[in-house]
Amino acid sequence: MRVAQVTRFGGPEVIETVELPDPVPGPGEVVVEVAAADTIFVETQVRSGWAAEMWGVTPPYVPGGAVAGVVAATGEGVDPSWTGRTVAAATRQGGGYAERVLVPEGELLPLPSGLAPETAAALLHDGPTALTLFTNAQVRAGHSVLVLPAAGGAGSLLVQLAKAAGAHVTGAARGKRKLDAVRGLGADAVVDYSGPEWADGVGGLAADVVFEGVGGELGASALRLAADGARVASYGAPSGGFAAHDPAEVERRGIRLSGIEQVQFTPERHREMTARALDEAAAGRIRPLIAQRLPLNRAAEAHTSMETRAAVGKTLLVP
Repeated sequence: MRVAQVTRFGGPEVIETVELPDPVPGPGEVVVEVAAADTIFVETQVRSGWAAEMWGVTPPYVPGGAVAGVVAATGEGVDPSWTGRTVAAATRQGGGYAERVLVPEGELLPLPSGLAPETAAALLHDGPTALTLFTNAQVRAGHSVLVLPAAGGAGSLLVQLAKAAGAHVTGAARGKRKLDAVRGLGADAVVDYSGPEWADGVGGLAADVVFEGVGGELGASALRLAADGARVASYGAPSGGFAAHDPAEVERRGIRLSGIEQVQFTPERHREMTARALDEAAAGRIRPLIAQRLPLNRAAEAHTSMETRAAVGKTLLVP
C-alpha cells in the first residue's frame, strides 16, 4: 500500500510517498480502508523535529492520527459485523497518511446516517476540542465572543457554536479570503490580525469569552480585548509557544483563564466528544471548514499550506 512517510526531520520535502506492506489486523484490531485522513498543524511541528524528545517520534514514520473509511478486515476477537461499515477512528499510534491503517476496535465510531467520511475526518481532532472549549466557557445568549483564529479547524466550529447560542461573535483571521470565510460561518464582525496593532481596530471590544488558539505574542495581545471577569481559553501554540498572559493582570481583572489542559482527553472522553461532534454535524448544527482535499503524493504540499497559513480551513488527504 502507499503511505506518505516522514523520512527524516526537516521541511515538508522530507515527506515521501513510499510502498509499505499492507497491514494485517492482530487480536482486537481492524484494518480501515482510508477514505480521508485529517491533518493538523502539530504534525508539521513534529515533522520539523520540534520537541522531538517530548513526542517520542523517530523517522521514518507515517503521520496521521485520525481517519474515516470502511472496515476492510477484522482481527481475532473483533465483532465481524464491523466489516464493510463506514467508520471514523483515532489511530492513536499514527499511520493515518496511508491507504490502509490498523485501528483498535475500541476506537471505531460508526458514522451517523448521511454523514460523509470527509466531513467526519475533518471533525475528529477539532470537533472534540471545539465542543469542550465551548461547553467550559459557558457561552450564553447576549455574550460577546472573540475567536482567534476564526478560520482554523477548531476556531471555525467555535464561531458556529457561539453564534447558535445567541452570542455576538467577532472572528479574527488573516487576509481577505479567511475573513470572507469567517463571515460565511455567521460571524457578526471580523478583524484582520495581520498588523501589530490589530487589536486597536476592533472598536473597544470587551469580550465576555475569548477563544485564543494561536499562542505567542499574538495570542497574548487578545487579552486586551477581554472584559474584566471574562473567560479566556488559551489552547493553541501554532506560533511555536503558548501565549504568556501576565498572571498579575489576570488576577487583577478577575479573568478566568484556562489552557490546553481542557483538551487533554482520556481515550474514553475523546471518543465520547467525537461521537457528539459527529452527531452535531449529521444534524446540520456544525460543519467543518474544508479548504482542500489532496492525494497522498501531495502530503508535503498539505504541510506547506498549513505552515504558511495558506489554506482557508482544514486540509484532508484522500488516498
